[in-house]
Amino acid sequence: MRRPALLTLLAATAAATLAFAMPSQAAEDAVMLPAPAVDAAPASGIQTAVVAGGCFWGVQGVFQHTAGVVNAVSGYAGGTKATADYQTVSGGRTGHAESVEIKYDPKKISYGKILQIYFSVVHDPTQLNRQGPDVGTQYRSAIFTTSDEQKKVADAYIAQLNGAKVFGKPIVTKVGALEAFYPAEAYHQDYLTLHPNQPYIAYNDLPKVENLKKLFADNYIEKPTLVNASKATN
Repeated sequence: MRRPALLTLLAATAAATLAFAMPSQAAEDAVMLPAPAVDAAPASGIQTAVVAGGCFWGVQGVFQHTAGVVNAVSGYAGGTKATADYQTVSGGRTGHAESVEIKYDPKKISYGKILQIYFSVVHDPTQLNRQGPDVGTQYRSAIFTTSDEQKKVADAYIAQLNGAKVFGKPIVTKVGALEAFYPAEAYHQDYLTLHPNQPYIAYNDLPKVENLKKLFADNYIEKPTLVNASKATN
């Protein structure tokens, strides 16, 4: 099953209800993974990480509850600006992946810790071109690096996890340089916080935030860091 290409809130809600009826283990399979043996050197100033792991609603929601993250924006990476819109990306032929751009303070959280959370609770990195009920290359597992150091850390961590056989199956996450990131439409931002009772969110994504709280208590913050703070509901 795939979320529909038609991009209205009503259509998205209908798709979420349908997805709720399908079995999904993406959120429930969270596991506490070892920390990266190789991490980025301490840096000054706000840094950027971009990751993809299924529907961006849940990925954004997890990192909005992560201490040290100053902004997390849903969007598209891997394709061109001309095709960076939801309806086109949903066709699965643009090269884009639904991604999240994470701005973080390296004095509070390291790049390696972000990857540890990404692999532990955000998604299942052994699923090829899908996550739970969502199928297509736009839902692939991918890390878009912004520096040679990030690529070194990501490659080393994947090798470390594969070597330890922590998942029982090989990690399929692709690591490549970020060419550009394009923010998604406004109604996709803060979606988990604004729509906590939507079946798709409740079933597939809220458990990821609960797993973050459970497995990474020292990195969890109760109040999310939102893109559109004035629109958030209590």
